[in-house]
Amino acid sequence: MKNKVNYLAILTFFIIAIALRYLTNKTDLLSNLPSGFIKIILQGISPTIAAITVFAVFKIKPILTLKGNYGHILTPFLLYWTLPIVLILGVEYGTKGTISFEAITAILIYGLLEEIGWRGFLQQQLKPLPEIINIFIVAILWFVWHLNFDFTSSNLLFFGILILGSWGIGKVANQTYSLLAVSAFHSLNNFFPDMNTIKVLLILSLISIWVIALIIRKKQQNKEKVIGVEYN
Repeated sequence: MKNKVNYLAILTFFIIAIALRYLTNKTDLLSNLPSGFIKIILQGISPTIAAITVFAVFKIKPILTLKGNYGHILTPFLLYWTLPIVLILGVEYGTKGTISFEAITAILIYGLLEEIGWRGFLQQQLKPLPEIINIFIVAILWFVWHLNFDFTSSNLLFFGILILGSWGIGKVANQTYSLLAVSAFHSLNNFFPDMNTIKVLLILSLISIWVIALIIRKKQQNKEKVIGVEYN
């Protein structure tokens, strides 16, 4: 772990991320795109572009990967991407008779593109700081990046959610180092913009399954460490 925070890299990252965000979300740059799927992806891609840029310019090695510390990429892909797609689409088909595969995958990809920046770069660069400061800096920059500054109760609630998300998704990042895992947790809120009983149950089911999986994995990792120490 680095002993110092690279504030210049962070500043460069944020300037690029917010500038591109402004272009894609606050101008007519994407208004003529025929594909809603591509438009959604481009609206969330700026943290990824910013992160890749600073990784290259400042010669920073990414710590989070798609696979993370899992033995094979198939494990996090099935658990964190395939499971929510199958579960959500299954419930949708059973209740409405429709399947929004493109919308669900767009949300997951959108979450991944954000997380490459927020957890993949920013959180890691701020690790030398106390955890609470790390969380608040990530949450504040994440909030500003959304470019919604209306002083309303819903916006204050949204900021609170970002603080909670920065803490919770940060924990997932620190345990799995998997971008697939953190993007899935990130996407939970975007899956269900309007709540009802079924959607709440879906969210609780996914969170429960993922948290149990993380607990089991943590125990396995601890057991492997103990065995490793005994053999050494």
